[in-house]
Amino acid sequence: MATARRPAVNRGSRPAPRPPEGTPPPAELARRARAGLTGAVAIAHWAAAEHGAPGALSDEAAARAAAALGLSPREVRSDWDRARLIGLIEHHAGTTRPGWRLQAWDRDDSAVLRGWVALLDAWSLACPAPETAEPTAVAEVVEAVPQLLSLLQLSAGPVPISVLLDMLRQRVAELRTERCEVPQEAAEAREPGKAAESPRDAGDDTTLEGLLDWALEALASVGALTVRESPQDGPEGAGSAAGDARGDRREAVLTALGNWAVWVKLEQICVAAQSPAGNIEQPAADMLRGCAGLTPGPARAEYRAWLAARPVGSAVTELIEAARGDDALLRGLAFEALRVVGAPAEPAVRAVVGESCLRPYALLWLAEHEGADPDEALDVLTREEATWLWVDTAAAISDHGESPLLVRHLESAVQGTVPALLEEVRAVGHPRTVQVLVALAAAHPDPALAKAVRRAAFQVHTGGV
Repeated sequence: MATARRPAVNRGSRPAPRPPEGTPPPAELARRARAGLTGAVAIAHWAAAEHGAPGALSDEAAARAAAALGLSPREVRSDWDRARLIGLIEHHAGTTRPGWRLQAWDRDDSAVLRGWVALLDAWSLACPAPETAEPTAVAEVVEAVPQLLSLLQLSAGPVPISVLLDMLRQRVAELRTERCEVPQEAAEAREPGKAAESPRDAGDDTTLEGLLDWALEALASVGALTVRESPQDGPEGAGSAAGDARGDRREAVLTALGNWAVWVKLEQICVAAQSPAGNIEQPAADMLRGCAGLTPGPARAEYRAWLAARPVGSAVTELIEAARGDDALLRGLAFEALRVVGAPAEPAVRAVVGESCLRPYALLWLAEHEGADPDEALDVLTREEATWLWVDTAAAISDHGESPLLVRHLESAVQGTVPALLEEVRAVGHPRTVQVLVALAAAHPDPALAKAVRRAAFQVHTGGV
């Protein structure tokens, strides 16, 4: 797909940002991440030795793992979930197998750090909310947590829990306003005889306090922050009345890993905000169109910034939806962006393997994700799938590239001869086959070959042979 992209416009350069003073080097950050994830690595190695452990981890399998590793079944399940979220183990056809990240774990610091960040992004899955919690309130807190982490990072030190609770209240109120919820006071004004009790009324503050405790505990469990008793009272006016009333003199502070990870995300957002294209504000399809004229390096930087500004789940959903559209170039670019997402995108990519228009891209993505060399990944495609991908890429070049690129695209076909290619292209059933063949015939300098291609286009159009 890179051949379909136009040369990048010179958008200026920006010096490589330096992490906050005191941030350990990447090797030390990776060492700390490894130290906190020994349990997940151990269960991943156990699963590898089992040669296909069941994906759901039955009680019997959990008991065997607990006996082998000297853990309780509860600890085994916790480590199992983390290994899945990190990408150390992967599900396939009802069984579990070692992921590519497990193979790189001891030698690749960047793979370790990306795995840890994937766990941080999935903190609410690693430590699920209490079963009694209201789902809507849980979702609000999960959406508010990035703002709390940003406050902790920008504060460059401990922050009283009462301050975090105040910010959580404000952010939740903003989210409800964005959803156009009717304020409680307005509801009471409309129904003056109705009692004031409401789950978003007196009990709402208590709910947020409890969910903040859950979020902080979960973030601490993945190694992003620590919660401790304040050595002394916070700055004058820093605490909230609610915090003082319940005597909460705790404070939270990011770990070195947490501080680095939040800084990286904030820096990506800042880079995107300074981008002339302004891709951070765009929906996925428009963002991808904005990246179509970039070479791979700058395009990946745009993808990272766009992804950093939104929850990974919704971002992946947007990219998949953009890939389903009619624009073949956007389809290829969407999967390039999904490569930047990495392990968190795997379930969504596996889910679309059955869709004909996405299958070749999804299979290539999965092969590369599992460690295959990009040049060898094409081996996972059948001849028919490879031909379908050739036509789809040709459609992207036809729509967005130049004629010489389309002619050179002939060299990438798996078929050894043009007649063999035309025969298989006619049979593959791609909706853009006729347009691609007409464009190729118009672009090719060989009159005899161009005539054969036009004949093939006519036969596809009329349904002949």
